[in-house]
Amino acid sequence: MACPVFGRVAHARAYVVRKASHFCSVPQHRAWGSRPATSGFAAQGTRGSSVVELLGKSYPQDDHSNLTRKVLSKVGRNLHNQLHHPLWLIKERVKEHLYQQYVGRSGSPLFSVHDNLSPVVTTWQNFDSLLIPADHPSRKKGDNYYLNRTHMLRAHTSAHQWDLLHAGLDAFVVVGDVYRRDQIDAQHYPVFHQLEAVRLFSKHELFPGVKDGKSLQLFEQSSRSAHKQETHTMEAAKLVEFDLKQTLTRLVTHLFGDGLEIRWVDCYFPFTHPSFEMEISFRGEWLEVLGCGVMEQQLVNSAGAQDRVGWAFGLGLERLAMILYDIPDIRLFWSEDERFLKQFRLPDINQKVKFQPLSKYPAVLNDISFWLPSENYEENDFYDLVRTIGGDLVEKVDLVDQFEHPNRAQHCLGSSEEYVKSLSPASYYQEASQHHGELPLLWGGCWEGLGERAAGLVEALALRRRREEVCPAPGRTWKEEGCS
Repeated sequence: MACPVFGRVAHARAYVVRKASHFCSVPQHRAWGSRPATSGFAAQGTRGSSVVELLGKSYPQDDHSNLTRKVLSKVGRNLHNQLHHPLWLIKERVKEHLYQQYVGRSGSPLFSVHDNLSPVVTTWQNFDSLLIPADHPSRKKGDNYYLNRTHMLRAHTSAHQWDLLHAGLDAFVVVGDVYRRDQIDAQHYPVFHQLEAVRLFSKHELFPGVKDGKSLQLFEQSSRSAHKQETHTMEAAKLVEFDLKQTLTRLVTHLFGDGLEIRWVDCYFPFTHPSFEMEISFRGEWLEVLGCGVMEQQLVNSAGAQDRVGWAFGLGLERLAMILYDIPDIRLFWSEDERFLKQFRLPDINQKVKFQPLSKYPAVLNDISFWLPSENYEENDFYDLVRTIGGDLVEKVDLVDQFEHPNRAQHCLGSSEEYVKSLSPASYYQEASQHHGELPLLWGGCWEGLGERAAGLVEALALRRRREEVCPAPGRTWKEEGCS
């Protein structure tokens, strides 16, 4: 059996939760709103329950189910549709640009926008339709939120690509909340929002302005290279790539302003080839802002568009908003604090605005240590537990030390948790202490959010405030203390 220890002074593995000095109080609530919907879901979350009710539908649970109360509480919030929310502002700015720059034959916008699709998808939609192999690590239970073996909360908006292509659409934008199990820090959250766009071209749409374009073809049977797929002609592949990069250059220029320095980095996605990441030079550093590529023809063909080629790109709304509006912590997007929200009620969605910090109070640090089970432990299990108990009070969790018992073959992790500052110090410190005190009780017993595997997961826990009762002593490592 192994034991994780989250602490800054132990020599076992540990995690720390850090609080930024400019953070405000927050209420409890990577690939490519409204008020909380209290009636939008009802999760039968107690251990032994067999059904989850979500968005009006019932999903039987099985050994793959791993949804937590924390994550379920976010379903239906739809921050990207909340008027004047910073994520809504980014979405509207992208929509405005695409509507103005790309117009169909009838004068209507070329791109249709779909921003209210259900986040519950099948595993086929999320993975198989996008040509993601059955053994691909992105399918891991430790990285995704599954309702059961056949249904999950989408891990990317690309999960809707095949369906929309199959419906006959050839230019569309999908915006929505996506869900991934991840670490706890200012840049990561189990729910974030993506915007994805797809555009297909027929032969006559791709080659009209090209000299001798009538003789050019979209397809051929050749070999795959770094520059094209085996079924695409080099002319078609290069023209699609050119249109994609030109479209995205115009888009980020619209968002960030003229004079922006851009570079393209070759990368890999299962559903595009060639694939690229766009990086921009912003305030002296290069920042990756989106992924894109020429769509895999096998995907396009399977959706019924065999006579067309196309491109796709996806970007994170939080990523852009944090850069554009100087928002330092991803949890702030879930704040219902009026002092945060009112900063983004702008008469013009393109008006420049910089987030003004709200809090001046210091963070609270807490340590925790626990023994790991001998198998089936996922680091994200612990992060989910911390988020469920501590909510958005927890800013960061760091692994700071680890210890393996020489006699019992047990492994211990030590972590330090940093709780966010509050505008009301007295009540905040009390609340942080209360949440931290609940961790050992739930982690060591049966916690409903982690399901069957959570029962008895931890054998021993040591809280910082009880350090005088456990080994090691303050300021000393486990080895220095000679723990046995």
